[in-house]
Amino acid sequence: MVIPPANSGNFGADPLSGADLEEICAIIYQRSGMVFGETKRYYIERRVTDLISQRKAQSARNYISILRGDLRETELLINSFTVNETYFYREQHQLACLSNSILPDVIKAKGPGDRIRIWSMPCSSGEEPYSIAIWLLENWSLVDAYNIEITGSDIDTAILRQAVDGYYGQRSLSKIPKDILDRYFEPEKDQQRRLIGDLRESVTFAKGNIVDRPSLAALGRFDVIFCRNLLIYFDEAAREIAARNIHELLYPGGYICLGHTESMSRISETFEPVRFPDAIVYREAGDK
Repeated sequence: MVIPPANSGNFGADPLSGADLEEICAIIYQRSGMVFGETKRYYIERRVTDLISQRKAQSARNYISILRGDLRETELLINSFTVNETYFYREQHQLACLSNSILPDVIKAKGPGDRIRIWSMPCSSGEEPYSIAIWLLENWSLVDAYNIEITGSDIDTAILRQAVDGYYGQRSLSKIPKDILDRYFEPEKDQQRRLIGDLRESVTFAKGNIVDRPSLAALGRFDVIFCRNLLIYFDEAAREIAARNIHELLYPGGYICLGHTESMSRISETFEPVRFPDAIVYREAGDK
């Protein structure tokens, strides 16, 4: 874990010390697995200083004491550090792989009407799990032949509330073809469009932390997991914990889709790469 050195910024009469930052970074790491190095120094200081000001804490030490004794305050700290940049139909080639290759393989072991469970983690404000739902309705001819359950999880509780509400602006919607946009979203109001009720109800959202196994206990197991652009924020130890938890949450032979810069092969031997025409994904390969 890389910790920033002593404070060199100017944040008032009681600036954050190197020891303060180290302790706060340790709390973030323990609760989320996220690691921030020297290049993120200003990012860390600015957000922590804002939170200290908002909570009217008397000092950085006082704020750390609050964090140690208040799980809700720690949750707000974690929320302030999560990255929620996303949009509909992101990395569309993986959605094509889902309908063209992954699900046709998954249903070989299922019968009509059986459940197919798909998990989006982290789901941010819902664009990814809702994209999966829309994509399958539009592109998988067998979508009505199976009981498809889609779950979105995130460590950021504030962003989950946005996902449930289902309001999106132009930035989130820019990659969706207009005819699909008009089918699945209500007319624009105040520069936003809301996902129609049937689609909002088709996805379940739940808080979850990929490095905290107890927080995932109620989710059950999945046939396919989308876990894109999360592991890049972890160190080696946290990646191994995440991979172990993902392995336990996948049905035997289940699939995981990662971000284009991520590789499960370097983290765990319990996954094997599978090269499909649309994308390279990873399949649960059992204990090795």
